[in-house]
Amino acid sequence: MLVSAKKMLNDAVAGHYAVGQFNINNLEWAKAILLTAEEMKSPVILGVSEGAGKYMCGYKTIVGMVNGMIAELGITVPVALHLDHGSYEHAYKCIEAGFSSVMFDGSKYPIDENIAKTKELVAVCEEKGISIEAEVGAIGGEEDGVVGSGEVADPAECKMIAELGVTMLAAGIGNIHGKYPANWQGLRFDVLEKISADVDNMPLVLHGGTGIPEEMIKRAISLGVAKINVNTECQLTFAAATRAYIEAGKDLEGKGFDPRKLLAPGTEAIKATVREKMTLFGSVGKA
Repeated sequence: MLVSAKKMLNDAVAGHYAVGQFNINNLEWAKAILLTAEEMKSPVILGVSEGAGKYMCGYKTIVGMVNGMIAELGITVPVALHLDHGSYEHAYKCIEAGFSSVMFDGSKYPIDENIAKTKELVAVCEEKGISIEAEVGAIGGEEDGVVGSGEVADPAECKMIAELGVTMLAAGIGNIHGKYPANWQGLRFDVLEKISADVDNMPLVLHGGTGIPEEMIKRAISLGVAKINVNTECQLTFAAATRAYIEAGKDLEGKGFDPRKLLAPGTEAIKATVREKMTLFGSVGKA
């Protein structure tokens, strides 16, 4: 059964660890992440972008698939199904479809409009027992067609959004989606410290978790980051393992092409990535 992310993230803040959000793109990814979360006894958040939602035949299809997997695989750890970087319209679509958590990314709007739309969605989510993530300061880079300019969030605006009653807050602090360039200046911990002090222990979210050095991850967690998003690293490891399998000609062995065999190495690579991240985030055994 899907759950709101509220308790798992509040527990993470109190316990000084972070819960991983791992985006899913198909059945294999979802299965690999769920099995690994159960193995590690870690709570987990399955992220779904709008593009992935379209690819997987819509949000109702995804809810049915994930709920079915939880039941059939005997998953006992807390699992939240979360819309990632959702628009105002798609947040409502996911609420109606049965998601247990949504993100409304209002960072592209003027702060007054971000506040108004977020406040409206907070009321709806509270009524339905769904967790909600808001964003201030666009995250840099591009993810699934969503482009952010890499703004550094204004702590005063973060405080205004936090006071609306959101479950968690994503704030731009120099983090970006995708691979970090060689000249990346690192996370703005001065800004994170100010935001953390102003939002009264609200769980903070770090997007762009791929490629951030371990010491930065640990420091961010110590300053209130309770949810860390990982997508690009899973994409890279899945693609590399699948490519290696094909180039080795193993898909031609036996009876010939078998998608279950073809995708198995990539699935195992995702499991390894998730294990590594859960260990780094400190969520192992916290279910």
